[in-house]
Amino acid sequence: MDSTTIVRTKGERGALSIMACDSGHAFAQRVVNHLNDIINHESHSLPLRLINSEEVHFANGEIKTVLKENIRGDDHYIVQCIDDPLSPNTVNDNLMALLTAINAAFQSDADSITVVVPQFPYSRQERKKTREGITAKQIAQFIEISGANRVITLDIHAEAIMGFFTSAKLENLHASNYLINHFQKIYRNQTHDLVIAAADVGGAERARYYSKQMKAHLAIVDKARDYSNKGVIESMRLVGEVDGKDVLIPDDMVSTGGTIINAANLLRDKGAQNIYVTCSLPFFNGNAIELMNEAYENGLIKRVIGTDAVFHGTEFVKNTPWYDEVSIAPLFAEVIYNINQKRSVSDLLR
Repeated sequence: MDSTTIVRTKGERGALSIMACDSGHAFAQRVVNHLNDIINHESHSLPLRLINSEEVHFANGEIKTVLKENIRGDDHYIVQCIDDPLSPNTVNDNLMALLTAINAAFQSDADSITVVVPQFPYSRQERKKTREGITAKQIAQFIEISGANRVITLDIHAEAIMGFFTSAKLENLHASNYLINHFQKIYRNQTHDLVIAAADVGGAERARYYSKQMKAHLAIVDKARDYSNKGVIESMRLVGEVDGKDVLIPDDMVSTGGTIINAANLLRDKGAQNIYVTCSLPFFNGNAIELMNEAYENGLIKRVIGTDAVFHGTEFVKNTPWYDEVSIAPLFAEVIYNINQKRSVSDLLR
């Protein structure tokens, strides 16, 4: 380590230190870069860097995390991106890596342990529909029992998950303002009589926020899903008017892309012109990228605007004409800094 570089900066809660699991490393570095901008602006301290650690994968699939520096007494943050398109690790591999990292920090006597997971795992499994477990609650329990005091995530799919934590605090950040600002700056002047459309009833609150902030009309796609058949939608109808208008669909995530494509087809059938999509978590699982390519080539979807909370790489962004990426790392950096300094984060959570 360069003698001019320090690992931590002293805050009101103790020394701030940050480490990353393997799949969280790129996002963590972007957060650290923005933290250094804040720290330099406010106190001119020497820069932060990521704590040196190792994620060990054994031949039988077991995982452990080893911290290679002292974090005793620190206000410690662990960054992990559970669904990493650039890694061969599965969601469950990355979840286990995170849990071992939390417990490594706990065993190393960190004063406070905050988990930074832009993508909260199993967030769509927050309630029973048939004979099944409530996996999102299990994840909350796993994180707590491993030693975490706080979790910071982005646009969690079901806010009821906040109630699954009994000892740790959950801070749910929102990408909406970052995505709205990007759309307003780049595309608003290109749109005609814009309507904000929720892809389903569950996204109505988010769409209503967009509608208010952008001073645009609101529409909602109401769908009935057949839960006995995975991914099957029984019926869809549109509440609102989109004929001859451009439409923006804000969503928390795009997974397989089926919901967005179905909603876009309905909107087009009802007379919508250019259709844009924003999403906090652009997972693009399965054949979603192929579906989006086809939708773009057929003129169904004009643009998808996502965040780097799910990072597909610079080449993907450069070579995908229908995709824009907005960095959400500055928001996480501000929240981490404010928590460390015991400042309010309420305004940042909106």
